[in-house]
Amino acid sequence: MTVVHPAGASKREIEVLVMLGARLSNADIAGRLHISVRTVEHHVSALLRKFGVADRRALAELAVQAQAGAPVPRRLPGLPPALTTFIGRSAEREHLMETLRGARLVTLVGPGGMGKTRLAGQIAGAAGPSFPSGGAFVDLVPARGGYVAQAVATALGVSERPQQSLEDAVVERLGESRSLLVLDNCEHVIDVVAPFAERVLAACPGTRILATSRERLGVRGERAVPLGPLPLASDAERLFIDRATAADPGFEADPVLIAKLCAQLDGMPLAIELAAARSATLGEDGLMAALDDQLRLVAGGRGADERHRSLRAVIGWSHDLLDDEEQALFRRLAVFAGAFNLTAAAAAVSPAGSTRGAVADVLGRLADKSLVSVHRRVGAARWRLLQTVRAFAIERLDISGERPEIQDRHLRWAADVATELETRLDGDEWYEEFDGVADDLRAALAVAPEGPGELPHRLAQALAHLAYTRRFLMESLGHYRTSAERAPAPGEAAADLYAASAVSHAIGDDGQRPFDLLLAAAQRARAAGDRGATATALAQAVTTARRHPAGFTAEVPYERLRDLLDEAASAADGSNDAVVAARLAEAAAWAATSDRYEADPALAEAAVAAARATGDPVLISAALDAMATADIVAGRGADVRRIMDERLTLLPAMSRHDPNAAPEIVDTYRMAHLAALGVGDLPAALSIGQRTMDDDLAGSSYHSAALLITPLVLSGRFDEALRMAGTAWEGWRRAGRPRTGTMSPPMAAVALVHGLRGDDDAYALWRSRAIEVIGELPPHSTFVSMVDARLAVHAGRVEDAAALVRLTFNGTRSWSPPYSRAAGAELAVVAGLPDAPELLSAAERQESAWAAACTARARGRLDGDTAALTAAVAGWEHIGARFERASTLLLLPDRAAEGRRELGALGVELPAQRV
Repeated sequence: MTVVHPAGASKREIEVLVMLGARLSNADIAGRLHISVRTVEHHVSALLRKFGVADRRALAELAVQAQAGAPVPRRLPGLPPALTTFIGRSAEREHLMETLRGARLVTLVGPGGMGKTRLAGQIAGAAGPSFPSGGAFVDLVPARGGYVAQAVATALGVSERPQQSLEDAVVERLGESRSLLVLDNCEHVIDVVAPFAERVLAACPGTRILATSRERLGVRGERAVPLGPLPLASDAERLFIDRATAADPGFEADPVLIAKLCAQLDGMPLAIELAAARSATLGEDGLMAALDDQLRLVAGGRGADERHRSLRAVIGWSHDLLDDEEQALFRRLAVFAGAFNLTAAAAAVSPAGSTRGAVADVLGRLADKSLVSVHRRVGAARWRLLQTVRAFAIERLDISGERPEIQDRHLRWAADVATELETRLDGDEWYEEFDGVADDLRAALAVAPEGPGELPHRLAQALAHLAYTRRFLMESLGHYRTSAERAPAPGEAAADLYAASAVSHAIGDDGQRPFDLLLAAAQRARAAGDRGATATALAQAVTTARRHPAGFTAEVPYERLRDLLDEAASAADGSNDAVVAARLAEAAAWAATSDRYEADPALAEAAVAAARATGDPVLISAALDAMATADIVAGRGADVRRIMDERLTLLPAMSRHDPNAAPEIVDTYRMAHLAALGVGDLPAALSIGQRTMDDDLAGSSYHSAALLITPLVLSGRFDEALRMAGTAWEGWRRAGRPRTGTMSPPMAAVALVHGLRGDDDAYALWRSRAIEVIGELPPHSTFVSMVDARLAVHAGRVEDAAALVRLTFNGTRSWSPPYSRAAGAELAVVAGLPDAPELLSAAERQESAWAAACTARARGRLDGDTAALTAAVAGWEHIGARFERASTLLLLPDRAAEGRRELGALGVELPAQRV
């Protein structure tokens, strides 16, 4: 049976859902799909949001239902449940639905208490079927400090990956399909929401945005729809009666009095609800008398300002009717930025000595009076103050003089919650719990007393760790920096800065920023008198500069690196710490020569031995990369592949929650993929590329797609490669068009497909893109030159063969020269160049299965050797190179027809068909 897809669910998420239905554990799912347990946790959390259910048991039940053919309920993630009857607004609903059909950004504008959120929820529910790719309902009330992208990403279930910002991840998730994004309560973050909305609308043509705000966003193309009060003599009275009856099932009142009361409240829905909640205790006469007194205090002109004063008056009146215990808890609850549970309220704001039962009782009474809203999910209740009500509660908290004390208690609660969540990162539950409290953790840190302190440091450090594990990488980096600033002691600051450098690597900053953070960590460690930490940070800075020089704005002088290494060795003098020794040995291997991208072979071996002595997979992997780099320089592709295979085996032992493992996890995938390509093992390159794409840390969309495109093309899986090409290109553009060598080969590979299919315009476009991503075409061999040579062979164009062949043999230290040289040697043979035999002999020495098959074909052409051609066919079959196999069959008379059929199936234009 096929599971019905939830809106926006990926193919991998569906696979996870099916296995949840089979009651498999996360570890079992990870083993079957060859992904990490952490990645499974990420998929489970995303599915919980997309299906709108509480736990994995509910997901399993949905999977079983779907496999049995039962319909799977869909709900826009984040859409608040309706706990009361929706009254009126039929005209507004119809108008909004029509406006949303014609405009891509619609903003529902009105003052607080007018019912914008409730109406937006109704529209989102009704419009759902028109948006098959789903979307999200995003509550921005707790999104203080500009955390808009985090709020949207949380609702959509996406996260950051290397060289992909959170906004990029959101844009990628929404894509070009029809999605609805509801941004609720934008007014306090409007300066962040407006450019965010513009970005989404520009990049996601199928997405429509419904915003609610007290003012327009001011974005081009925005359609603002004002929301006024409920009409009197109809919906306003209906709302009052419905809510009063809910509070008192026996409620009855004179319709004339109800109409008068609603008129006094200006038809404001929230004011009416607050008044109706009191009807059970005051009765209609008492209610009218109390409201008359309160409203007289704010009497004045009419219009929007007066309506707002009326609402504040009703909130103030409702507050004044509370007893002392209720008033105390009400004002203290204002410290919470978002929703909170009973445990949080008891710990952070309840009066001293209060029991959980007593706090629950007061919360219940406040909810009965509509001053606190409650949301129950699978038995667990969470409360929150509406934004207008919270603003009033904050004022009361300030007047009471309790704010500093309550904020301090809130800070302590936040630090305790964050550090407790850190202990549960190996399960699924922490993920949802973190998302539920993240806004309050951020808010508590933002208002914490300035300067170093145990509580703000503990909270910042834990929040940085949680944000990293949640894959909010830029946020994590910021919190680690804040943690260093708040650290009570320099040694703690050094550890925070060291972790920040690792997170910076995970973001995709492979050079300058990690280097600077490591030097800052060394400075703090030195101030703390920690010689080992000083040596480690300095050694890591040297390694970073030599291992990732492309990430620096300016090359670090070699003399400075030698000085830093000497300083590290001096700091470590007399140390018996194996970790310090391993880091020093690694840095020594990289700094042994002034040549970039080189490591001394003997010192690299010593570094590996030192790392193995620690038993730390991260250190072992880092040292192995130094050894592999030495082998790359020496042209020992098979040895590089063997080393990278070992690095891959180390990945399961690396903690997915430890930022210090991030650089090795990311680098291992990238280098192992290139190593597989380098030796022509296309199946392995595809497998590693897929693993990278599935990894929640290593795989960004355009980078992962780029990793897959080249081996897909070389395997003859042209259409799959072309489908990924647009994703890779647009992702690169969204990332700011960074200069990167990793994007050029896949763009050139796409050009190869178009060239083989006879689409000269598309070939020229993608070839130009292959050059654009690196700035300019260098005067040495690249994958572009391999593509040019291969197309020249295919089409029999030999007029420029001599120059092109020279270029293909002018190689560099990378994975692509075996391809370029093999293709160049075959072109030399086809063109009849006089040095073709010598060039072919040189190309035959490449340690690459692809190059071996290509040179075997070239040898068959040169010598008329059928056996060599047959061997080439077998070589292509071994690595799954479908196009190259078919091209080789054309050279075997008895199998040429088979080759033509295969090329036709691939859409390849035969040379004879070209004009």
